[in-house]
Amino acid sequence: MTSHRPTIGFIGGGNMASSLIGGLINAGYSASDITVSEPDQARRDSLSTEFGIRTCAENNDVLSSQIIILAVKPQLLKMVCQQLSPADTDALFISIAAGIKSTDIDRWLHDGTELSQDQPLAIVRCMPNTPSLLQCGASGLYANEQVSDTQRDQAQSILEAVGIVSWVETEALLNAVTAVSGSGPAYYFLMMEAMQQAGEKLGLSAEVSRQLVLQTALGAARMAIENDIAPAELRKMVTSKGGTTEQAILSFQSAGFEKIVEQALQAANDRSISLADELGSE
Repeated sequence: MTSHRPTIGFIGGGNMASSLIGGLINAGYSASDITVSEPDQARRDSLSTEFGIRTCAENNDVLSSQIIILAVKPQLLKMVCQQLSPADTDALFISIAAGIKSTDIDRWLHDGTELSQDQPLAIVRCMPNTPSLLQCGASGLYANEQVSDTQRDQAQSILEAVGIVSWVETEALLNAVTAVSGSGPAYYFLMMEAMQQAGEKLGLSAEVSRQLVLQTALGAARMAIENDIAPAELRKMVTSKGGTTEQAILSFQSAGFEKIVEQALQAANDRSISLADELGSE
Protein backbone atom coordinates (compact mmCIF):
# COMPACT_ATOMS: atom_id res chain seq x y z
CA MET A 1 0.00 0.00 0.00
CA THR A 2 1.43 3.35 -1.03
CA SER A 3 0.80 6.39 1.11
CA HIS A 4 -1.01 8.40 -1.57
CA ARG A 5 -3.94 6.04 -1.69
CA PRO A 6 -7.01 7.40 0.09
CA THR A 7 -9.00 5.83 2.89
CA ILE A 8 -12.30 4.44 1.64
CA GLY A 9 -15.56 3.95 3.49
CA PHE A 10 -18.47 1.96 2.10
CA ILE A 11 -22.03 2.54 3.22
CA GLY A 12 -23.69 -0.76 2.38
CA GLY A 13 -21.94 -4.11 2.19
CA GLY A 14 -23.91 -5.87 -0.55
CA ASN A 15 -22.71 -7.69 -3.66
CA MET A 16 -21.45 -4.65 -5.55
CA ALA A 17 -19.58 -3.32 -2.52
CA SER A 18 -18.04 -6.75 -1.99
CA SER A 19 -16.92 -6.87 -5.61
CA LEU A 20 -15.35 -3.42 -5.37
CA ILE A 21 -13.56 -4.32 -2.14
CA GLY A 22 -12.18 -7.51 -3.66
CA GLY A 23 -11.03 -5.62 -6.74
CA LEU A 24 -9.39 -2.90 -4.67
CA ILE A 25 -7.46 -5.37 -2.54
CA ASN A 26 -6.37 -7.28 -5.65
CA ALA A 27 -5.18 -3.95 -7.07
CA GLY A 28 -2.96 -3.36 -4.03
CA TYR A 29 -5.13 -1.32 -1.68
CA SER A 30 -4.61 -2.08 1.99
CA ALA A 31 -7.48 -3.71 3.86
CA SER A 32 -6.67 -1.44 6.80
CA ASP A 33 -7.70 1.58 4.73
CA ILE A 34 -11.15 0.19 3.89
CA THR A 35 -14.16 0.36 6.22
CA VAL A 36 -17.67 -0.90 5.56
CA SER A 37 -20.86 0.10 7.33
CA GLU A 38 -23.46 -2.66 7.13
CA PRO A 39 -26.48 -3.22 9.41
CA ASP A 40 -26.51 -7.01 9.07
CA GLN A 41 -24.16 -8.68 11.57
CA ALA A 42 -23.71 -11.85 9.52
CA ARG A 43 -22.79 -9.79 6.47
CA ARG A 44 -20.31 -7.74 8.49
CA ASP A 45 -18.69 -10.91 9.78
CA SER A 46 -18.48 -12.34 6.27
CA LEU A 47 -16.82 -9.21 4.84
CA SER A 48 -14.38 -8.99 7.72
CA THR A 49 -13.42 -12.64 7.41
CA GLU A 50 -13.06 -12.60 3.63
CA PHE A 51 -11.16 -9.33 3.22
CA GLY A 52 -9.71 -8.46 6.64
CA ILE A 53 -11.35 -5.04 6.55
CA ARG A 54 -12.89 -3.08 9.41
CA THR A 55 -16.68 -3.18 9.60
CA CYS A 56 -19.20 -1.25 11.65
CA ALA A 57 -22.95 -0.99 12.10
CA GLU A 58 -23.28 2.81 12.11
CA ASN A 59 -23.04 4.67 8.81
CA ASN A 60 -21.59 7.79 10.41
CA ASP A 61 -18.59 5.74 11.58
CA VAL A 62 -17.19 5.72 8.01
CA LEU A 63 -17.38 9.49 7.51
CA SER A 64 -13.76 9.99 8.53
CA SER A 65 -12.79 8.30 5.24
CA GLN A 66 -11.52 10.47 2.41
CA ILE A 67 -13.80 8.69 -0.04
CA ILE A 68 -17.29 7.53 0.90
CA ILE A 69 -19.01 5.09 -1.43
CA LEU A 70 -22.81 5.08 -1.23
CA ALA A 71 -23.57 1.44 -2.06
CA VAL A 72 -27.22 1.14 -1.08
CA LYS A 73 -30.34 0.58 -3.14
CA PRO A 74 -31.76 3.71 -4.81
CA GLN A 75 -34.94 3.50 -2.73
CA LEU A 76 -32.89 3.73 0.48
CA LEU A 77 -30.45 6.43 -0.56
CA LYS A 78 -32.48 9.43 0.58
CA MET A 79 -32.97 8.04 4.08
CA VAL A 80 -29.32 7.02 4.34
CA CYS A 81 -28.02 10.40 3.18
CA GLN A 82 -30.32 12.37 5.48
CA GLN A 83 -29.08 10.38 8.48
CA LEU A 84 -25.43 11.11 7.71
CA SER A 85 -23.62 14.03 9.31
CA PRO A 86 -20.61 14.79 7.11
CA ALA A 87 -18.41 17.46 8.64
CA ASP A 88 -15.66 17.35 6.04
CA THR A 89 -16.57 19.17 2.85
CA ASP A 90 -13.36 17.85 1.27
CA ALA A 91 -14.57 14.24 1.19
CA LEU A 92 -15.55 12.63 -2.10
CA PHE A 93 -18.88 10.85 -2.28
CA ILE A 94 -19.30 8.16 -4.92
CA SER A 95 -22.83 6.92 -5.52
CA ILE A 96 -23.45 3.60 -7.26
CA ALA A 97 -27.21 3.92 -6.72
CA ALA A 98 -28.85 3.93 -10.13
CA GLY A 99 -30.86 6.95 -11.19
CA ILE A 100 -30.36 9.37 -8.31
CA LYS A 101 -29.12 12.78 -9.49
CA SER A 102 -26.07 14.35 -7.89
CA THR A 103 -28.08 17.45 -6.94
CA ASP A 104 -30.54 15.30 -4.98
CA ILE A 105 -27.69 13.45 -3.25
CA ASP A 106 -26.09 16.77 -2.32
CA ARG A 107 -29.39 18.12 -0.98
CA TRP A 108 -30.07 15.01 1.09
CA LEU A 109 -26.54 14.99 2.54
CA HIS A 110 -26.97 18.60 3.61
CA ASP A 111 -30.27 17.78 5.32
CA GLY A 112 -28.53 15.98 8.17
CA THR A 113 -25.74 18.49 8.73
CA GLU A 114 -25.03 22.04 9.73
CA LEU A 115 -23.27 22.59 6.43
CA SER A 116 -24.53 25.55 4.48
CA GLN A 117 -26.30 24.80 1.22
CA ASP A 118 -23.72 27.04 -0.47
CA GLN A 119 -21.07 24.45 0.44
CA PRO A 120 -21.76 21.83 -2.26
CA LEU A 121 -20.09 18.46 -1.88
CA ALA A 122 -17.89 16.60 -4.34
CA ILE A 123 -20.00 13.84 -5.83
CA VAL A 124 -19.29 11.24 -8.50
CA ARG A 125 -22.17 9.21 -9.84
CA CYS A 126 -21.38 5.76 -11.17
CA MET A 127 -23.46 3.37 -13.24
CA PRO A 128 -21.78 -0.04 -13.02
CA ASN A 129 -23.25 -3.26 -14.38
CA THR A 130 -23.53 -6.78 -12.99
CA PRO A 131 -20.40 -8.21 -14.69
CA SER A 132 -18.55 -5.96 -12.23
CA LEU A 133 -19.19 -8.80 -9.78
CA LEU A 134 -16.65 -10.77 -11.85
CA GLN A 135 -14.26 -7.81 -12.26
CA CYS A 136 -15.21 -7.48 -15.93
CA GLY A 137 -17.79 -4.74 -15.69
CA ALA A 138 -18.39 -1.54 -17.60
CA SER A 139 -19.06 1.62 -15.60
CA GLY A 140 -20.12 5.09 -16.69
CA LEU A 141 -19.02 7.94 -14.41
CA TYR A 142 -20.06 11.57 -14.01
CA ALA A 143 -18.39 14.13 -11.72
CA ASN A 144 -20.03 17.32 -10.49
CA GLU A 145 -18.14 20.62 -10.54
CA GLN A 146 -16.82 20.20 -6.99
CA VAL A 147 -14.79 17.09 -7.87
CA SER A 148 -11.09 17.85 -8.19
CA ASP A 149 -8.80 16.27 -10.75
CA THR A 150 -7.24 14.18 -7.99
CA GLN A 151 -10.64 12.96 -6.81
CA ARG A 152 -11.62 12.16 -10.38
CA ASP A 153 -8.49 10.02 -10.74
CA GLN A 154 -9.26 8.32 -7.42
CA ALA A 155 -12.82 7.50 -8.48
CA GLN A 156 -11.56 6.09 -11.76
CA SER A 157 -8.99 3.95 -9.97
CA ILE A 158 -11.66 2.52 -7.65
CA LEU A 159 -14.07 1.61 -10.43
CA GLU A 160 -11.30 0.25 -12.66
CA ALA A 161 -10.82 -2.40 -9.99
CA VAL A 162 -13.96 -4.08 -11.36
CA GLY A 163 -13.72 -3.34 -15.09
CA ILE A 164 -13.50 -0.53 -17.61
CA VAL A 165 -14.52 3.06 -16.92
CA SER A 166 -15.95 5.68 -19.26
CA TRP A 167 -16.63 9.29 -18.21
CA VAL A 168 -19.56 11.30 -19.52
CA GLU A 169 -19.52 15.10 -19.59
CA THR A 170 -23.18 15.65 -18.72
CA GLU A 171 -25.13 13.87 -16.02
CA ALA A 172 -28.06 13.24 -18.38
CA LEU A 173 -25.84 10.92 -20.42
CA LEU A 174 -25.82 8.47 -17.51
CA ASN A 175 -29.33 7.57 -18.68
CA ALA A 176 -27.82 6.44 -21.98
CA VAL A 177 -25.09 4.57 -20.09
CA THR A 178 -27.84 2.80 -18.15
CA ALA A 179 -29.58 1.86 -21.39
CA VAL A 180 -26.43 0.56 -23.09
CA SER A 181 -24.28 -1.08 -20.41
CA GLY A 182 -26.19 -0.85 -17.15
CA SER A 183 -29.11 -2.88 -18.47
CA GLY A 184 -27.10 -4.35 -21.34
CA PRO A 185 -26.16 -7.73 -19.83
CA ALA A 186 -29.84 -8.69 -19.75
CA TYR A 187 -30.14 -8.07 -23.49
CA TYR A 188 -27.36 -10.56 -24.17
CA PHE A 189 -28.89 -13.05 -21.73
CA LEU A 190 -32.17 -12.76 -23.65
CA MET A 191 -30.35 -13.41 -26.93
CA MET A 192 -28.59 -16.43 -25.41
CA GLU A 193 -31.88 -17.72 -24.06
CA ALA A 194 -33.57 -17.39 -27.45
CA MET A 195 -30.66 -19.03 -29.28
CA GLN A 196 -30.55 -21.95 -26.85
CA GLN A 197 -34.28 -22.53 -27.24
CA ALA A 198 -33.98 -22.36 -31.02
CA GLY A 199 -31.10 -24.85 -30.94
CA GLU A 200 -33.20 -27.27 -28.93
CA LYS A 201 -36.04 -26.96 -31.45
CA LEU A 202 -33.50 -27.89 -34.15
CA GLY A 203 -32.75 -31.10 -32.28
CA LEU A 204 -29.84 -30.29 -29.98
CA SER A 205 -29.97 -31.32 -26.34
CA ALA A 206 -30.43 -28.52 -23.81
CA GLU A 207 -26.88 -28.97 -22.53
CA VAL A 208 -25.22 -29.03 -25.95
CA SER A 209 -27.22 -26.04 -27.12
CA ARG A 210 -26.34 -24.11 -23.96
CA GLN A 211 -22.63 -24.85 -24.23
CA LEU A 212 -22.49 -23.84 -27.89
CA VAL A 213 -24.42 -20.61 -27.29
CA LEU A 214 -22.36 -19.50 -24.28
CA GLN A 215 -19.00 -20.26 -25.88
CA THR A 216 -20.07 -18.54 -29.09
CA ALA A 217 -21.06 -15.44 -27.13
CA LEU A 218 -17.73 -15.44 -25.29
CA GLY A 219 -15.75 -15.97 -28.49
CA ALA A 220 -17.63 -13.25 -30.37
CA ALA A 221 -17.05 -10.79 -27.50
CA ARG A 222 -13.33 -11.57 -27.43
CA MET A 223 -13.05 -11.14 -31.20
CA ALA A 224 -14.72 -7.73 -30.93
CA ILE A 225 -12.54 -6.64 -27.98
CA GLU A 226 -9.20 -7.99 -29.18
CA ASN A 227 -9.42 -6.80 -32.78
CA ASP A 228 -9.41 -3.17 -33.84
CA ILE A 229 -12.27 -3.88 -36.20
CA ALA A 230 -15.80 -2.50 -35.99
CA PRO A 231 -18.57 -5.02 -35.18
CA ALA A 232 -20.18 -4.33 -38.55
CA GLU A 233 -16.96 -5.35 -40.31
CA LEU A 234 -16.57 -8.46 -38.16
CA ARG A 235 -20.13 -9.43 -39.09
CA LYS A 236 -19.38 -8.99 -42.79
CA MET A 237 -16.20 -11.06 -42.45
CA VAL A 238 -18.18 -14.10 -41.25
CA THR A 239 -21.15 -13.61 -43.57
CA SER A 240 -20.49 -15.35 -46.87
CA LYS A 241 -22.75 -14.36 -49.75
CA GLY A 242 -25.39 -17.02 -50.24
CA GLY A 243 -24.36 -18.85 -47.06
CA THR A 244 -26.12 -19.88 -43.89
CA THR A 245 -25.06 -16.84 -41.85
CA GLU A 246 -26.39 -14.48 -44.51
CA GLN A 247 -29.78 -16.17 -44.38
CA ALA A 248 -29.95 -15.78 -40.60
CA ILE A 249 -28.89 -12.11 -40.78
CA LEU A 250 -31.45 -11.37 -43.50
CA SER A 251 -34.12 -13.00 -41.35
CA PHE A 252 -33.13 -10.83 -38.38
CA GLN A 253 -33.15 -7.68 -40.47
CA SER A 254 -36.45 -8.43 -42.21
CA ALA A 255 -37.99 -8.60 -38.72
CA GLY A 256 -36.61 -5.13 -37.95
CA PHE A 257 -33.81 -6.25 -35.64
CA GLU A 258 -31.94 -2.92 -35.58
CA LYS A 259 -35.16 -0.98 -34.94
CA ILE A 260 -36.12 -3.36 -32.14
CA VAL A 261 -32.76 -2.76 -30.45
CA GLU A 262 -33.06 1.01 -30.88
CA GLN A 263 -36.55 1.03 -29.39
CA ALA A 264 -35.46 -1.16 -26.47
CA LEU A 265 -32.57 1.13 -25.53
CA GLN A 266 -34.78 4.20 -25.89
CA ALA A 267 -37.31 2.60 -23.52
CA ALA A 268 -34.55 1.91 -20.98
CA ASN A 269 -33.23 5.47 -21.34
CA ASP A 270 -36.70 6.95 -20.84
CA ARG A 271 -37.35 4.80 -17.79
CA SER A 272 -34.03 5.85 -16.29
CA ILE A 273 -35.09 9.49 -16.64
CA SER A 274 -38.49 8.91 -15.07
CA LEU A 275 -37.03 6.88 -12.19
CA ALA A 276 -34.61 9.70 -11.40
CA ASP A 277 -37.49 12.16 -11.31
CA GLU A 278 -39.58 9.86 -9.10
CA LEU A 279 -36.82 9.04 -6.61
CA GLY A 280 -35.53 12.59 -6.36
CA SER A 281 -38.86 14.42 -6.31
CA GLU A 282 -39.33 14.46 -2.55
